[in-house]
Amino acid sequence: MNKNKLTPDQIKQVKQFQQNEITEYHIYLKLSKRIKDKKNAQTLQRIGDDELRHYYFWKEYSGEEVKPNRWKVIKFYWLARILGITFSIRLMEKGEEGAQEEYKKACEYIPEAKQIVVDEDQHEEELIGLLKEKKLDYVGSIVLGLNDALVELTGTLAGLTFALQNTRLIAVAGLITGIAASFSMAASEYLSTKSEGNGAKAFASSIYTGLAYIGTVIVLILPYLLFTNYFVCLGMTLAFAVLVILFFNYYIAIAKNLNFKKRFWEMFTISMGVAAFTFGIGYLIRIFLGVDV
Repeated sequence: MNKNKLTPDQIKQVKQFQQNEITEYHIYLKLSKRIKDKKNAQTLQRIGDDELRHYYFWKEYSGEEVKPNRWKVIKFYWLARILGITFSIRLMEKGEEGAQEEYKKACEYIPEAKQIVVDEDQHEEELIGLLKEKKLDYVGSIVLGLNDALVELTGTLAGLTFALQNTRLIAVAGLITGIAASFSMAASEYLSTKSEGNGAKAFASSIYTGLAYIGTVIVLILPYLLFTNYFVCLGMTLAFAVLVILFFNYYIAIAKNLNFKKRFWEMFTISMGVAAFTFGIGYLIRIFLGVDV
């Protein structure tokens, strides 16, 4: 189609494509300077250059300069700084899925745009091979610590809530149990990894496991340190547990390209099931042993 025959709606769409491309160019440029691995940095730089080339392609049809979305650039840069470059890039690529469909529609009035669709598909494939972040090598250790803390401590706190009915006592008992369990879990992970012949990785694995466990313990016990109504505290603890499960599984699903719903409901069912069971155990212990605190 002649560039001068584009409709106002088509020109508006082309400008949106321009902004997407120049925004992603700046994101890739920033991220390429952020990472230390030279090969990964060069790949990101090259993909960023392709995004810039796409920007100038669309500019030929709009005839105007378009500024990048600064908020999106800042958002993905800090997501990479805080949650890791793997998560940040995959999340951005997820957002591009809708844009690729729009690109395909644009091919109907700009046939030359087909090459951009091909380039975008290649970018995704290149990124899948590129994303190798050290912290993701220890996802298994993090899952171990997080999952064990969620299952054990939600159950423990639920049981203690009905057995003791005193938030301070529950917090102290839960904290002691949680800290002891975190060291035990970290030691077990160290011995397990070392027994597999990977001594270099054993220490780091144990640290990730222990930190994931103790971090979860603090989050779950916090309500008992802030409030006095033990049923309110239990409700908040369970809510925090769900939020931890939600956030962690969303993070892993994006970073590792896994099924979010399946992982979330599996961990949710196990954690809440154990909590409900031990709550009942605490109730029975209180009745049959006549505990009155």
